[in-house]
Amino acid sequence: MLTPSFLHIRIIGALVLSLASFCLTAEIVLTGNNADWPLYGRTHDNQRFSPLKQIDRNNIDKLKLAWRFETGKFGSFQTSPIVIDGVMYLTTPFNDVIALDASSGEEVWRYKHQLKTKDFCCGPANRGPAVSNGIVYSVTIDARLIALDQRTGKVLWDKEITDTHAGEGEVLAPLLGVEELKGATQTGQSGYTANLAPQVIGDKIFVGITGAGYGLHLNLEEDGQQILSVGGLSGGGHGLRGYLIAYNAKNGEEIWRWYSVPENNWQGNWSENTAYGSSLNRDIASEKKANEKYNDTWRYGGGSVWTTPAIDAELGLIYIGTGNPSPQMDDSTRPGDNLYTVSLVALDINTGKLRWHYQQVPHDRWGYDVASPPVLFDLKQDGITIKAVGQASKLGWFFIHNRNTGELIRKSEPFIRQENLFARPNEKGVRIVPGTLGAASWSPVAYHPELNTVYIAGIYQPSLFFSRKLTPSPGMPWESYTFFRQSNEADWGVFTAINTTSGKILWQQKIDDPMVGGALVTAGNLVFTGEGNGNFNAYDAVDGSKLWQYKSKFGVNAPPISFMLDNKQYIAVAAGGNKLYGYKTGDEVLVFSLD
Repeated sequence: MLTPSFLHIRIIGALVLSLASFCLTAEIVLTGNNADWPLYGRTHDNQRFSPLKQIDRNNIDKLKLAWRFETGKFGSFQTSPIVIDGVMYLTTPFNDVIALDASSGEEVWRYKHQLKTKDFCCGPANRGPAVSNGIVYSVTIDARLIALDQRTGKVLWDKEITDTHAGEGEVLAPLLGVEELKGATQTGQSGYTANLAPQVIGDKIFVGITGAGYGLHLNLEEDGQQILSVGGLSGGGHGLRGYLIAYNAKNGEEIWRWYSVPENNWQGNWSENTAYGSSLNRDIASEKKANEKYNDTWRYGGGSVWTTPAIDAELGLIYIGTGNPSPQMDDSTRPGDNLYTVSLVALDINTGKLRWHYQQVPHDRWGYDVASPPVLFDLKQDGITIKAVGQASKLGWFFIHNRNTGELIRKSEPFIRQENLFARPNEKGVRIVPGTLGAASWSPVAYHPELNTVYIAGIYQPSLFFSRKLTPSPGMPWESYTFFRQSNEADWGVFTAINTTSGKILWQQKIDDPMVGGALVTAGNLVFTGEGNGNFNAYDAVDGSKLWQYKSKFGVNAPPISFMLDNKQYIAVAAGGNKLYGYKTGDEVLVFSLD
């Protein structure tokens, strides 16, 4: 443990910084301290761009491991550390929060979380803390918001976000006769939890609830390989209603709450096509008939908030992505467009009122939730600078919108080859790409403002899309089951650079395995990302050439960060794999600097 004198120097400095930033204007808060990594995306725009350039393509070969820290908590390790004034704050899959000396990796303090329940839908996982106002904030898989003293790690308050036992979770029992699921074991179901890194600005902290429409997650073993299947049961009232909450950052009192599924008119416009012109292959007549019976299913309509929002303080707007409707994939009991699921949404930061939404997939049947965090940037078009918001979709396009109005400016060239998109499921199984995991998962993108380029961790994984009728019986009211099952074909990852001005792909790198974890780009024109096999890579941000690689014994499936301390630039990343993807889980925090 560190000495009290060190704590006084490091932590008090951090408190001064935090209190000062609390009093500054929004513009200065968004700029931040160039040496630190004070927010999930470094700044409220979620760009994950570091202005540091001590490490560049000319010296990247001298990048070495500076220190390693083992948390002792094995699991899908997704944390994005925060670094303020020489102290690193991170979270573990089971919600411990740890403060480390960022120059040496020596532990300063640790909060050990005691779970109030071991029943959670989807995890364990946590995507990182937030730090502001002298407080370290973290959400937990048992759906709590914890506030810790930044100096000591002592609990200041502990807020229950929701009841994790609410709602009905899916069960495997009615599917035991489905041939394609023979030998399956259940690994997840719908149920409230929280795992995102909170977003904080001024006197507000924002937290989203997840697991609202998670569906039935199954693992199958075939020819020695793990096969993932995800689906939903109709007729049993499964699912919950997602939402975003704004809390008072000082005392945890709720300020406002926005539900991602509205009570009125969640059916929307009964859209036959997407807003960008693709047919959804819907049977509108059957849906309208079903609406007579199922017009109140908004009560458990899904729409999780999986990832950290972006904020434009000048416009007073917060941007979130929403999850799939519930039941996942099976649409027979949720007629209509299922607003505002699978949408990019802008809310008033002070009131939570909806400013605009853009639904990428009305009446989603494929699990194409808006999972990757929104990113804000300036876009120059016809000599005019437009404030834009972008999002790497599970469909395989990077969408770019006017962030004030929501108008779609363009969608990029597809960064994943799309095959049979929006096809209806059938008894035999329809082959679709993107499949079970989507084209981009929760992985945050990185954006280089000088190059007008966004970097996306992508997934190519063909899947088969099935729908089966079930026979309801006493105690088993389920009417149908619709599911994706990963095919036996080869899959891989694709790391892509896209020019935001044109939407054109600049370069791509094929990766051995589907990618999850995210990216970091620096002013040294380097972009960093990890792989499930343990590789941690650095690429030239301009041409995509691989310049450097480090091999971890665990999957590197978390977003990297960069910070500077004592005139030395560091690159840091969590290496702990991902259980859902089958990547080796562990507990390492890896920090690199020039030799």
